[in-house]
Amino acid sequence: MTPVELSRTVLSAVRRAVDDGELNVTVPERAVVTVPGPGGCGDFATSIALQLARPAGQPARRVAEIVRARLAGAQGIRDVVVTGPGFLNISLDAQVDPVAGVVREIRRQGVRYGYGDALAGQVVALRVPYEVRAEVVADTVVRLVAAQGGRATVEHGEPVEPRRVPAPVVEPVGPRRVPVPVVESVEPRRVPVPVVESVEPRRVPVPVVEPVGLLTMPAAAEVEPVDTRPASTPETESAKPADSHPHPPTHPAPVDLRPVPAPEDPAPLGPDAARWALLHPAAHDRPRITAEHLVQREGNPLFRVRYAHARVRALGRNAARLGFDAEPGPVDGARGLIAPLADYPRILSAAAIHRAPDRLARHLVTVADAVLPLLPRVLPVGEEKPSAAHRARLALAEAAGTVLAGGLSLLGIDAPEYL
Repeated sequence: MTPVELSRTVLSAVRRAVDDGELNVTVPERAVVTVPGPGGCGDFATSIALQLARPAGQPARRVAEIVRARLAGAQGIRDVVVTGPGFLNISLDAQVDPVAGVVREIRRQGVRYGYGDALAGQVVALRVPYEVRAEVVADTVVRLVAAQGGRATVEHGEPVEPRRVPAPVVEPVGPRRVPVPVVESVEPRRVPVPVVESVEPRRVPVPVVEPVGLLTMPAAAEVEPVDTRPASTPETESAKPADSHPHPPTHPAPVDLRPVPAPEDPAPLGPDAARWALLHPAAHDRPRITAEHLVQREGNPLFRVRYAHARVRALGRNAARLGFDAEPGPVDGARGLIAPLADYPRILSAAAIHRAPDRLARHLVTVADAVLPLLPRVLPVGEEKPSAAHRARLALAEAAGTVLAGGLSLLGIDAPEYL
């Protein structure tokens, strides 16, 4: 059972509680399922009861007990325990391996793992200034929104707020304020009004033209009515194109996307390091355009992410030379890696909704840091023969590599096969 399947099971339990009249809430679209935190137990945990407590008007633990009673008998669930203020800790059946479930799901979807429909049918209009970091962030947000079923458009222009900042500095000099009272004192709009009315240029030629007998003028005036056009019949009305609806669709108001500008041109870093330098910090943080993004050492987050991906690909090639393939199965000590892999779809959705690609970048660092300790145990050592454990570890490592490749692709950064 994968976290996605478990989330559907939790929502089904909530829906049954609503149908039975024990909960008076709107069933949410999704239930976040993660690995239990400190004080938790089991294979997975969810905070759905804390989320529903306020709208239900009941204590969170009471809501958790209501949902627990309906989760306990679900297929694939062995036990459900309520801990803390109302966390539901779920233990799966022995034959249901959470690691294998997540790995199979990633292998099935490939680099599209985590794609969803959180923004399905929505159009996100972005307005960005002419600045390199804003351009890169907007390009990445377009990819993230598309991964969630939406569509994003980008237009360039300075919002109103930035133009008001320099105005107080320029106006005391005088060049912009001096012509304003001069123009107002002349009152240009009042002076020409009586002059134009007295001349009446449009009324004078009318009586002059009538006596001359220029019948073409009234005839031209008579052409204006609709009578001379083709008569509107039901056939012609039905023949009108569908896009001539009197109420055209409204366009969403643009959203200003203005991250803190880059202090200098990041182009000398190269395309991949430059994008990472601009996307990894949060929008309100100033990016650091330094050579540290090019250094191949552990202190460089970009290097760790790309190195982890390249190492996983190298393990796959070496395993093929040894004559064994990956096969999902149980892996000891995999909780530290399976948690960020299972949480990856939620991170993608949040990054698209909040227009925050930095969330995805930081999560890729978490996945890389979690998979690197596993890699030395993937291949057999010495005279050791490949076993089911090696195949399961290789499948888990390849799943992490797939997530890293998909995330880097959404950021517009190359995922190297060799490094």
